[in-house]
Amino acid sequence: MEEWRGKSVNMVRHIVFWLLGMTFTAFLGGCDDHKARIIPVEDFFSEPEKTNFKISPNGKYIAYLNNYGGQKNIYVLEPDKVGQEQRITSETELGIQSYFWGNDNELIFTKDKKNDSLQVFAVNRATLAVRHLMPASSVKLRWISPKVIDNGFLISLNERDSSVFDVYRLHTDACKKELVARNPGNIIKWFADLDGQLRLALASDSVKETMLYRASEKDAFRPVMSNSFRNSIMPIGFSGENKNHVFALSNINRDKLALVEIDMETGEEVRIIYSHPDVDVDNGGYSSDRGEMSYATYATWKQQRHFLNKQTEEVYQAISQKLDGYEVSILDRDTARTRFILRSYTDKDPGATYYYDITEDALIKLADNSPALKDCLLAEMKPITYRARDGRQIQGYLTMPVKAKGKKTPVIVYPHNGPSDRNRWGFNPEVQFFANRGFAVFQVNYRGSTGYGKEFWSSGFKEWGGKIQDDITDGVRWLIDEGVVDSSRIGIYGAGFGGYSALHGACFNSDLYACAASYSGFANLFTYLKEVPPHLKPYLQMYYEIIGNPESEPDLIKAMSPVFHSDNIEIPVFIAQGGKDSWSTVNETNQFVQKLKKRKIPITYILREEEGRYFRNEENRILFYRELGAFFDKYLK
Repeated sequence: MEEWRGKSVNMVRHIVFWLLGMTFTAFLGGCDDHKARIIPVEDFFSEPEKTNFKISPNGKYIAYLNNYGGQKNIYVLEPDKVGQEQRITSETELGIQSYFWGNDNELIFTKDKKNDSLQVFAVNRATLAVRHLMPASSVKLRWISPKVIDNGFLISLNERDSSVFDVYRLHTDACKKELVARNPGNIIKWFADLDGQLRLALASDSVKETMLYRASEKDAFRPVMSNSFRNSIMPIGFSGENKNHVFALSNINRDKLALVEIDMETGEEVRIIYSHPDVDVDNGGYSSDRGEMSYATYATWKQQRHFLNKQTEEVYQAISQKLDGYEVSILDRDTARTRFILRSYTDKDPGATYYYDITEDALIKLADNSPALKDCLLAEMKPITYRARDGRQIQGYLTMPVKAKGKKTPVIVYPHNGPSDRNRWGFNPEVQFFANRGFAVFQVNYRGSTGYGKEFWSSGFKEWGGKIQDDITDGVRWLIDEGVVDSSRIGIYGAGFGGYSALHGACFNSDLYACAASYSGFANLFTYLKEVPPHLKPYLQMYYEIIGNPESEPDLIKAMSPVFHSDNIEIPVFIAQGGKDSWSTVNETNQFVQKLKKRKIPITYILREEEGRYFRNEENRILFYRELGAFFDKYLK
């Protein structure tokens, strides 16, 4: 067994990797010759220097995060003076975690937690003066309205009770917080109107959701509509034309989510703004300044937009003409909606972040999203469709290595996390990392995935170890029948639910897979359901509906949990986990690993004691992917 522990790293191994890396780089080189070559792990998974760009309300200044003293700090520049940016924070112990523009002169930010201690600050971009808005406290924070109005903004904290979030108005002038609403225990989300007033709340008993509304903060909340969690109403924002109306995504009385307008006084749906016959509307362009929707988004095999006003459509058309061949998404805009921060990308190119001024028709590059991959020859992600054994249509993506050229290649099956999520077309560093090393990558949106309507989503309920896994297996067999992959060299890898699927595949399909890799996957669903964090307890009954109830359905949970079927595993296994992962205990993972070791199953085990659900430390992350790549090289080539 090969084992890496977070507090006792083998220094000799590190030195070997460093020496190999120095030698390897000599022939890896850069990508400026536009040829397909092995690209260093760091180029895929190192954090870019400049991230999280945001524009000031007046559009004159752009802020972003960059490294200083080993930590993330805030920098500010003027769009016409790129390269002359100014660092306005000097954090060297704890980096900036999140931030937003409070006004044109001041930015609000939080720092990474030390001993789980949260702090909120304000910094003046001109004077660099820093003010402490909220003292350190061991709480979780959720932004409700990250916009300063009348020297205050709304936040929710689980300060009083770790399982519920009360709402406070944090006053930037007095540096104190004021209780706005006390959570009775069942509120899972709060919403503010255009004036920063708390007027909407979503309550849940885990299986039923109720929308609560009030006309003003002086009034009491009252229920206006209720529905099963299987149906969805997801508020986006209040309307600027009618202060009692809300824009939302809803699938009430329909299968697919649609963009709608709801009268909150009555709870009635006023109109359907946009719907798609085949897929959910998944989001939209909403202006919190004007209270209007500018477009609706949905994903067929690629993300699409349905424009709702001419101005926004013209902005996208103008940008697309300048970035021909790239997908474009607007990340931020000024209040006047004439200056924008946007991102470009394709499936083969991580793209760049730009500033665009529509009045000047000026496009300025701010940063490449992954500079080391800028000129690399990467692989194309293509949509695929197949039928599962019961006839259900399943969609997904296949990425073939650049050098495949009709040859049968080894393949990595890559189930997505969730399972209430979906794969999307676009740049994915993990996919490109595997493809660059000669592996085809197969991604499927199995039943239970979101985006295809509530019937498709709910068809995965209590099928975590059943039809969902059948969909993945059927996809692999379809891929073999297509004749493009080598059936003797198939591996499976995933994170979270994808990691669970990898372990499940190792237990029940050792004849199909040559190896399996799990990153923070859960082997025991009894533990998974028992260890739900306090702030997610309100969803527990919903989890029972989706996964199964460990008290009333123990046989189902046991049948789906890989830990009880490890004796079936006959293939090499890779496991990575953080010591602070609350969903999967280290002791249990250690026992699972020891079972495999006792049976002499080849096992690579990476444990990082200081990490949580996923590896945030860059050194740990690079090590993880280096070992993962070596694992697949060993057993699939």
